[in-house]
Amino acid sequence: MIPQETIPAHPLAPVREHAPKPRSVDAALTSTWARLLIPSFSDLFFLAALAWLFMGAYGWSGLLADGDVGWHIRTGEYVLDHGSVPHHDLYSFSKPGAPWYAWEWLSDVLDALLFRALGLKGVVLAAGVLIAFFAASLMRRIMRRDVHMFVAIGVAMAGVVSSAMHFLARPHVFTLVFLSVSMWMLETDRDGKSASRRLWLLVPLTMVWTNLHGGFLVLVAILGLAAVGSAAEAFLGDRNFAGAVRYAALAGACAAASLVNPYGWGLHQHVVEYLRSDWIRNVVQEFQSPSFRGEGMLQFEALLFTGLIAAGSLLRRRKIVEGLWILFFAYLSLSSVRHVPVFVAVTIPLIAGEVAGWWNAWSKNATKNSVLGILNAMGADSAAGFRRTSAWPALVIVALVVINDPIKWPKDFPKELFPLEIVRTHEAEILNSTLLTTDQWADYLIFRNPGRQKVFIDGRSDFYGPSIGNEYIQVLNGSWQWRKVMEKYKFNLALVPVDQPIAQLLKQSPDWRVKADDGKYILLVPRTYSVPATGNSLP
Repeated sequence: MIPQETIPAHPLAPVREHAPKPRSVDAALTSTWARLLIPSFSDLFFLAALAWLFMGAYGWSGLLADGDVGWHIRTGEYVLDHGSVPHHDLYSFSKPGAPWYAWEWLSDVLDALLFRALGLKGVVLAAGVLIAFFAASLMRRIMRRDVHMFVAIGVAMAGVVSSAMHFLARPHVFTLVFLSVSMWMLETDRDGKSASRRLWLLVPLTMVWTNLHGGFLVLVAILGLAAVGSAAEAFLGDRNFAGAVRYAALAGACAAASLVNPYGWGLHQHVVEYLRSDWIRNVVQEFQSPSFRGEGMLQFEALLFTGLIAAGSLLRRRKIVEGLWILFFAYLSLSSVRHVPVFVAVTIPLIAGEVAGWWNAWSKNATKNSVLGILNAMGADSAAGFRRTSAWPALVIVALVVINDPIKWPKDFPKELFPLEIVRTHEAEILNSTLLTTDQWADYLIFRNPGRQKVFIDGRSDFYGPSIGNEYIQVLNGSWQWRKVMEKYKFNLALVPVDQPIAQLLKQSPDWRVKADDGKYILLVPRTYSVPATGNSLP
């Protein structure tokens, strides 16, 4: 007779008392509902970022501080209405019908859909959610490295504040999000002992990214540095060359995927020329080197120095890839302030990891009941709260979509930055004249009068280039050639800031008179000019 204990148990046989008791259905549901309904620290960080945007100087309207949002919305509407992407200019009288790359067309379409559904509220809310997600992703990536909570919060907040100058409802917010997600995948791959197949999801991600914003080239550069750094690590004997080959192949695949756009290879050539333009670097403020004066740039300065020290530590430990990432993007951020958020997105978790190492070395001998010991215990207990997400972010976003009052959602661009009242009062004159105005205000006029307003120059500096761009600077600054430019384009109306040199020159000219002046914005017209009843008096 076979002993009872040697007979295999039937799969449906009762569990013996010494076996672990199965978790009850009620307990499992309770745990699931708790995870969904109890906000995590990660959720709170996300919501705090949203609140910070809302509580800013201009509230949600601050995301509309750049007039480019206006022509992006109208370009998206053009794509929706015509079922095709524009290849020629739609908005200027200085370069009518010239070839144009609407290289952020997919972002424009999304903006247009949001605007048609919810007005400007939809545009700024979507941008705010993306920015908050970017901030939360930085925090999640840092905590994934088991960084002390207080170190993580300090470094993450410094990164968010450093990037705040680029927090606008413009297509580059997609690059911030896509870049952070891409780095999350790369960091996970680098930390793992085996290659992750999910890393190849970067290929379709690049395809989408290319049509949202030109920042997709950053990912190709990151993968190229990963290939070079992995080869160096293999040469030093720390890794094998398979990783270098894999990253190089992935960089090539992402580069190939970026060709899936309405302009093909021409888009890449245009973006490279745009980024290499000496004229753009000299005259466009966001392409110039950072000025370490404001709070955001001072925090970036601290991150930069800490990052350079961290890069040295990583290279010394033969983490060549991570060291190259920090050094390369530190250089880019010093050459152009618009690359500061890119530096933050790529390097913040690496910097936080090194700072955490210094903290641990300093506090390792702290007793359990000391201040450092208590802080360490609090950090360890709170770490799990940054690794999960509840339903609260989604619920808050839905609530913001539904709620109108008392939140001050923008119904127009901020009056502190744009001459809304003068434009409203003199709209017919502005629409039917050959207008001289700033590039930012031209963006707004394109938005206000879709399909009808033609402008001298707007925010598309890559389209106008140095020829028209220099003429614009000359006339606005009242240089010695300003009359020549005015005569060339036959300007018969000027809407400019009161403190702009051209405003003072036209006020003193016997040929011009003031039409409207509110102390901040001024509208001037030739004394002998009368506005046509219909049509547009373009040269």
